[in-house]
Amino acid sequence: MPLTPAQPRETIHLRSVQCRGYRRDDGLWDIEGHLVDTKTYTFVNRERGEITPGEPIHEMWLRLTVDDDLMVHEIEAATDASPFGICGDVTERFKQLRGLKIGRGWRRKVMQLLGGVHGCTHLVELLGPVATTAFQTIFPIKSRRKDAHADGKKPPMLDSCHALATDGEIVRLHWPRFYTGAKQPLPQAEGE
Repeated sequence: MPLTPAQPRETIHLRSVQCRGYRRDDGLWDIEGHLVDTKTYTFVNRERGEITPGEPIHEMWLRLTVDDDLMVHEIEAATDASPFGICGDVTERFKQLRGLKIGRGWRRKVMQLLGGVHGCTHLVELLGPVATTAFQTIFPIKSRRKDAHADGKKPPMLDSCHALATDGEIVRLHWPRFYTGAKQPLPQAEGE
C-alpha cells in the first residue's frame, strides 16, 4: 500500500475519472474522459429531488479529437447529471478549444476561455487528465516511427517532471543526445 494506514473513517464522496485514448482510422486520435461524482448517503437536491447513494450528482464526458501534434480538431462535451438543470448549457463553449495545441500554455489558455463563469469547473478539471491521456496515447506510437526525432528536437516529455530532467540519470541513459548534465560514461551491460 503506497499510503500509510488510515485512521478509522467513513467514505462520504467518490469521484471517478476514467480516460481512454483511441487511434482513429483517419489518422486522428480520440481522447475521451468520463467524470462521475457520487455520495454514500441520500440527500435532497432542490432541482432533482432525492439523490440516493451511488447515483451520480455529476456525470460528464469529454472527447477531444487531436492530430499527431496534439492540435485539437474537434471537442465534444456532455453533461448527463448535474446539480442544476442549466449546467449542461455551457458544453457548447468547449468548442472554443478547437485549433489549440495541448502543450506549453494549454492550461492558461483553457482558463482564459473556460475558467470561472465561462465554463464548468468539473469539465475544465477533466481536461487535465484528458490532455495527459492524449500525450500518453500518442507519444509512444509516434516515437516508434522511423522518422521519430529526425528533426533533432527534444522530446516534449523531457523536463516535464523530476524523473525526466535533462540533467538526470534517466535522460542520460535513454536519451543521451538530449542529456545536459555532467558527462559520464554510460554503464556497460553485463557481459560486455
